[in-house]
Amino acid sequence: MSPDLALQKALLDRLAATPDVTALVPAAAMIDGHGLPQRFPSILVGEGQVVREPITIAGRHRRVYATLHIWTQSMPHARAIGGAIFAAIEHEQLRLDGENRAISTVVADARFLRDPDGETAHGVVTVDSLIEVAS
Repeated sequence: MSPDLALQKALLDRLAATPDVTALVPAAAMIDGHGLPQRFPSILVGEGQVVREPITIAGRHRRVYATLHIWTQSMPHARAIGGAIFAAIEHEQLRLDGENRAISTVVADARFLRDPDGETAHGVVTVDSLIEVAS
């Protein structure tokens, strides 16, 4: 499995298994998707990026970025969801499916925006993971 797909799956699994997150967003509303969601609140896995990390001669490390989009009807709720995501991701190391191994995973940044419609709050959380890929 590619490191970006492994990270995406691990993130969705972790968020859906964390009571502090599911108290704010139902697990069924955490999906890989784009655009405005059909239901509120929701967490959508959006953009990703994989960058080669020249840490060792073997070249088996990748810096993988994943963007999580929070959609809800209020800014305080979006911030609460962001805080729950932060705690869930950084609480303990992520376990990836397959032979890839997450060495470190952190929330690199979080931004909270008001949509022009005046009713929708949007949070953008960037997750940064250093992954050792299978040889």
